[in-house]
Amino acid sequence: MLSFLAEAVQASWTLLNQAAFYILFGLLVGGLLKTFLSPAYVAKHLGKGRFSSVFKAALLGIPIPLCSCGVLPAAATLKKQGANNGAVAAFLISTPESGVDSISMTWALLDPIMTVARPVSAFISAAVAGLLENSLSFKPPQAAPPSPFRMAGASVPAEPAPPQGFIAKLQAGVRYMINDLWPDIAGWFFIGIIAGGLITALVPDEIFSEWLGGGLSSMLLMLAVGIPLYICASASTPIAAAFILKGASPGTALVFLLAGPATNITSLTVLIGILGKRATALYLLSIAVVSVLCGLVVDAIYLSLGIKAAAVVGHHGAMLPDWLMQAAVLLLFALSVRPLLRGLRRRFSKAEKKPSCCAAQSEQQAK
Repeated sequence: MLSFLAEAVQASWTLLNQAAFYILFGLLVGGLLKTFLSPAYVAKHLGKGRFSSVFKAALLGIPIPLCSCGVLPAAATLKKQGANNGAVAAFLISTPESGVDSISMTWALLDPIMTVARPVSAFISAAVAGLLENSLSFKPPQAAPPSPFRMAGASVPAEPAPPQGFIAKLQAGVRYMINDLWPDIAGWFFIGIIAGGLITALVPDEIFSEWLGGGLSSMLLMLAVGIPLYICASASTPIAAAFILKGASPGTALVFLLAGPATNITSLTVLIGILGKRATALYLLSIAVVSVLCGLVVDAIYLSLGIKAAAVVGHHGAMLPDWLMQAAVLLLFALSVRPLLRGLRRRFSKAEKKPSCCAAQSEQQAK
């Protein structure tokens, strides 16, 4: 038992060391995106055009670090601001499947092929869903009706003025990264690190090589696991690395990286309210079909190049000097103490309700 725990801790520590610097870099870019990319500007480009809006939404969603629950209030806001159903569906898929934080972690924990395959596959699945939806039903965007509160003469709090100037925006982006972005995903990130270590220590290699070693059947099995599961893109990355190390094919791991973050049972009912039943069905179908096809293509690429994915996992993260990796881990721990303690207090407090990811993101959007 002690040897198992020691192996699990060692594996989790290795994953954390390889990922810490890159998750910090991704969080910083995510914070800067928040301040330098205006939501009004984004919404303006997602309503016009049956097809162009879909491609724009799929591209814009790729770098934004939001999970499948957190993206829901953002998508609902875009919908209210005039974005069409296809653009909203594309944004809902590409955003949780990718993100600057998860892309940087993919580079650290996996390899360059997977680092490219992940956002490209996210874009394809998002574009397919959005194009299908807008091909079947497209209506020109209409301005949202005036709020009844405004009509009644009630005052509505004004949105805070955005920071002006490069330095001010940089400072605001760092504050957003520390106070909002990282607290939303810190718990899930460490769960992913721990789960990756446990999988490495607990699950025999033979199970992965037999059931998830590649081919259509292994990807369909991973799809069945990933679709109902709630896991964010950052947390899914160390788990996917553990899968590959244990013998899963890179294409099967890619299916997990796409299907796991993009869907979960809780968010599907909200999706029906935002998009409708048909668009939600197309959303799920696009994710399922495109993720499996992309997984098969990725396996074919590795086979044609003669690359063993397990042999190169984590090499890019390990290229950093030890002092930099350890400094990144310490900084990540320092940033995590407050949000993790706050989350534990909320969880064990009987006076407060348990906050969900969706609730937390809804509060952020309401601010």
